[in-house]
Amino acid sequence: MAESKVSKLTISEEDVTRFKRLDQFLAHYLVDQSRSFLKELFLKGHVTAPIKIEIKRLPPVGTEVTVVIPPPREADAQPENIPLEIIYEDEHLVFVNKPAGMVTHPAPGNYTGTLVNAILHHCPDLKGVGDQKRPGIVHRLDKGTSGIMVVAKEQKCHEGLVKLFSTHDIDRVYEALVMGTRIDASGRLESTIARHPQNRLKMAANVKGGKNAITYFKALEFYDKFSRMEMKLETGRTHQIRVHLSQLLKRPILCDPLYGNPKEHLNRLGGEYKSLIKDYEHPFLHAKILGLIHPITKEKLFFEVDPPQLFQDVISLAKGE
Repeated sequence: MAESKVSKLTISEEDVTRFKRLDQFLAHYLVDQSRSFLKELFLKGHVTAPIKIEIKRLPPVGTEVTVVIPPPREADAQPENIPLEIIYEDEHLVFVNKPAGMVTHPAPGNYTGTLVNAILHHCPDLKGVGDQKRPGIVHRLDKGTSGIMVVAKEQKCHEGLVKLFSTHDIDRVYEALVMGTRIDASGRLESTIARHPQNRLKMAANVKGGKNAITYFKALEFYDKFSRMEMKLETGRTHQIRVHLSQLLKRPILCDPLYGNPKEHLNRLGGEYKSLIKDYEHPFLHAKILGLIHPITKEKLFFEVDPPQLFQDVISLAKGE
């Protein structure tokens, strides 16, 4: 069983000239921990000294401060040897290309075979980062959506990524094949999004209690009965792109089983598409670009991955027509 990590730090004269606050001092020497996490430790009584101390004030020179960092909680998910397509990795985070059909984290009905199970095997020393049921996860892609995801490997990076996603300081671009061709060249879609009042599996636009959602779209190519589109997210609500395309634009994503009608889609497209797509059960939606400023190194990271092969084969078939 993992043990608590104990650090003892003594305030020097140099520290007094450099820092005004205890949390600044601690964050400087305990580089793996964020100030917010250290403040939480302080409030829980895990930061102590022989004298009374305050988080907002640096103790006098010579004061020994003891910091006890409890062991991370065991994650509910178990490591599984599942192949991962790694795009980029360092000691703080990892970018992966999630395949369509893989669930992001364990949930009722999908307790194994998830991205979290795979990440825990790939990173056996993954600390109890974030939620113990979703270690390292700061955002998610729907099961049927392929594409780039970033996963934190340690707590300070996790907190930094969460902040980036919450303030929308990231580049997220998706590509989709959508039914229909009469679409504006580009535009902006905005609504609130909340749980569908009748169908709990779905989300819906402009229902009571929803959160604001903004999607920018651009038509890339028009084919005979469907189009290839690009979407850029300003916000990141659950099912945002699928809801906006199906409800606001009236153009559901090809083979989306929740917001469209895959059987009707394939009937409209015809025999060659039926033979190619067969029983594929996921929307043709792909997260192709993810860019952000690294929370720790401050380096600009920007990655782009092509859609899955079937996605590309459908486009090739359309161009062949």
